[in-house]
Amino acid sequence: MSALLRVENIVKKFGGITAVNSCSFEVEKGSITALIGPNGSGKTTAFNIITGYLKADSGTIEFDGKKITKPTPASLYRAGLSRTFQQARIFPELTVLENLVISSSFDWKQLLGMRVSAKDRIRAMTTLEEFKLDKLHDLRAGDLSYGQRKLLEFASVLMSNPKLVLLDEPTAGVNPVMIETMEKHIRDRNKAGVTFLVVEHDMQLVMRLCNPVIVLDHGAKIAQGAPEEIQSNPQVLEAYLGS
Repeated sequence: MSALLRVENIVKKFGGITAVNSCSFEVEKGSITALIGPNGSGKTTAFNIITGYLKADSGTIEFDGKKITKPTPASLYRAGLSRTFQQARIFPELTVLENLVISSSFDWKQLLGMRVSAKDRIRAMTTLEEFKLDKLHDLRAGDLSYGQRKLLEFASVLMSNPKLVLLDEPTAGVNPVMIETMEKHIRDRNKAGVTFLVVEHDMQLVMRLCNPVIVLDHGAKIAQGAPEEIQSNPQVLEAYLGS
């Protein structure tokens, strides 16, 4: 495999606090890679830099063989890099179906003018059916349960046909059944060619789902390897898993 995402020596400081400290890692094409570490280790800050929500103080990011000089969420989304958030970001006043339409490459005017084509509707409904949300397509998205919102956000992200999806705590706050559902969708989409970088605190999920596992501590990478290697790494045990 080759690197789909390459992060080299990124640094981000907030005042006198260094949140990300010369951090470097790669995400191989076709992998489900985990990014783990204790609270405050820089995981979400790194996510925000990679996806254009924060500007790094220094360092470089390369995606799909191209150096990203001025990353913005919109430009990266169009290039095939998208993400979810710890708290699902949806359009609560729109219907479940409308959320998917907006999240694709369709024009806002198309939706506001109620001109969603039959083809577009079929594609959105097919995705909703995959996530077992099709029967809720006319429901206001704000009326969904917490877990359903997480699924809707994930389904919406996939409407752009991404190459790489960054999942930020995809199973946080959901029940065991929903965790199994989310894991199945990640595996299925990965088999279909989507690469994933996952921040997750559920170590049982990480160890059975992800390979490799990258560990951050104090903003820097301290280890990377297969799950069994990470579980027995003394530095990781001291910094995170043994705490």
